[in-house]
Amino acid sequence: MLLFTRLSRRPGNSVVYYPNRILKGLDPWEGGSRSRNPFAWIREAFSSSEQDVINMSGVDTAVYFVFLSTALAILFLSGLILLPVLLPVAATDDNLKTQKTFSEIDKLFMGNVKDGSPRLWAFLFAAYWVSLVTYFLLWKAYVHVSVLRANALMAPGLKPEQFAVLVRDIPPSTEGQTRKQQVDSYFKSIYPETFYRSMVVTDNKEVNKIYEKLEGYKKKLAHAEAVYDESKKTGKSKGLRPTTKIGTLGLVGRKVESIEHYNEKIKELIPKLEAEQKATLREKQQACAFAFFTNRVAAASAAQSLHAQMVDTWTVMEAPEPRQIIWSNLKIKYFQRISPASILDIAAVKTVLEAYLPQIALLVFLGLLPKLLLALSKAEGIPSVGHAVRATSGKYFYFTVLNVFIGVTLGATLFRTFKSIQKEPNSIVKLLASSLPGNASFFLTFVALKFFVGYGLELSRLVPLIIFHLKKKYLCKTEAELKQAWLPGDLGYATRIPGDMLVITIALCYSVIAPLIIPFGVVYFGLGWLVLRNQALKVYVPSFESYGRMWPHINSRVIAALVLFQVTMFGYLGLKKFSSRALFLIPLPILSLLFASVCKKKFYRSFSDTALEVASRELKEIPDMESVFRSFIPPSLSSENADDDNSEDAFSRVSRIGSLA
Repeated sequence: MLLFTRLSRRPGNSVVYYPNRILKGLDPWEGGSRSRNPFAWIREAFSSSEQDVINMSGVDTAVYFVFLSTALAILFLSGLILLPVLLPVAATDDNLKTQKTFSEIDKLFMGNVKDGSPRLWAFLFAAYWVSLVTYFLLWKAYVHVSVLRANALMAPGLKPEQFAVLVRDIPPSTEGQTRKQQVDSYFKSIYPETFYRSMVVTDNKEVNKIYEKLEGYKKKLAHAEAVYDESKKTGKSKGLRPTTKIGTLGLVGRKVESIEHYNEKIKELIPKLEAEQKATLREKQQACAFAFFTNRVAAASAAQSLHAQMVDTWTVMEAPEPRQIIWSNLKIKYFQRISPASILDIAAVKTVLEAYLPQIALLVFLGLLPKLLLALSKAEGIPSVGHAVRATSGKYFYFTVLNVFIGVTLGATLFRTFKSIQKEPNSIVKLLASSLPGNASFFLTFVALKFFVGYGLELSRLVPLIIFHLKKKYLCKTEAELKQAWLPGDLGYATRIPGDMLVITIALCYSVIAPLIIPFGVVYFGLGWLVLRNQALKVYVPSFESYGRMWPHINSRVIAALVLFQVTMFGYLGLKKFSSRALFLIPLPILSLLFASVCKKKFYRSFSDTALEVASRELKEIPDMESVFRSFIPPSLSSENADDDNSEDAFSRVSRIGSLA
């Protein structure tokens, strides 16, 4: 906090601590951010509303804070009963006196209660209290997020994706008919009044290469010109023209004058790009397209309708945000998408999953794992970045629970008894239950370190600050390069949410066995809400917006953590020779699964599809359909000639079959 207060007040650091405000044209220090009071940022975070978060960082970020506050409330309300009741019950027994090694803190845990003692009833009822609190707060949060999503989708601002649908699995066209004509005629016949036009997706691999080369040379040219201008100020009046070597990585080969060389390369690539654009639009059309409609209701209806009798043809779904589209995945066929690559089918990954990694190696591996899981998610044919992030988050959550929570809890015991577990799968519950108490102190420390060290680095932003100033001094010569050096990115939901989920899993599973975990969990989520509120309002810039589509996945994973807690409680009470009374816990996992099913049936459809009553809300202004259409054109294909009336062009109008424009 002290570092943050001192460093964030310096004008040269404002782009590191307030980039979100700067990008929106706001004063970085508005509202007292430059105050010498080290607690001023706390006042700003607490005084901000949910709408402030939405305005600065979008609905997805607001939904993330709903998760943080819900997790905080679950632990806080659980602790109100569990701490004053269970701690005295455990502390006044003496089961651990028979053991040679135990610490004073162990006396406060369930392990200090004698086997078969009537005191265990308190722990059994505590499991019910934690479960009921979780059900109530998750339901309340689901309702709230549903309202947030609906309000955002009904907002008056233009959202191009609300006027478009993604069409995949287009069947082969008839002889003499282009793909563009096929799509136009198909949707024109079904939606004669509301269909606007279509855009056939193309294979952009080659045009992207040329475009990226061209953009790269433009950046190098701007850098060389900046170096040349700088040399005029510090050296001779004519300046020193920079040079570069034209070999590998600019390290070997003939030395040439940089500005002239880059200008020549740009002149060479511009006609190549234009030629490749035309060839791509005419000759590289794929069996997928975007169809555009003149109103939101028609697009929403089309996205939810079955268009062909065979489900593997003319598959229509809601269009992703233009900035989210994973273009290379759109052409993947139906049966390839419904049979995705499994992470467990990859031998190398399977080996790592089954190995017990030391903590340092585990941390390194966990740092690299998200990129691997994101690549695996994209390999499933997922069409948007937001969807890929949700899929990655799920994989990462289950991996961390398996390797960090269960792996640390069971340790070598699991692998020594792996064969017996294969023969008798039910024995893993007893093994997990017996191993939990011995690791309570470890996880208390684990959670404490996560909020002390993790949120300390998050708030102070020391690493991004150092990297920015190094780049600024040695690498950046242009405004574009400087901006690229300080751009912060987004909150990183793919790894951040699974990390939080791991903490709520630990806190729930130990809430009754070792109630002292609850204050640590409360501090983790409370401090996280506070620090990340500041970061969401001032630092992070969202890279996509899914209007809360992450919530159903968050809800189901909290329930999964709850079921794990309920099952281990049942197993542990059995080990404490309380088996007959432990049967009273059997309804809890069943109730959790029933609760998950009810949530899915009641809420999930409104997150996967846009409700027509939401889409029918009138906009204040008539949308400019050309701007909607052009927002979906990839940068590498964007040009003045991208829109003509040639029916063979992937972007052409529907003029040959009756123009609506």
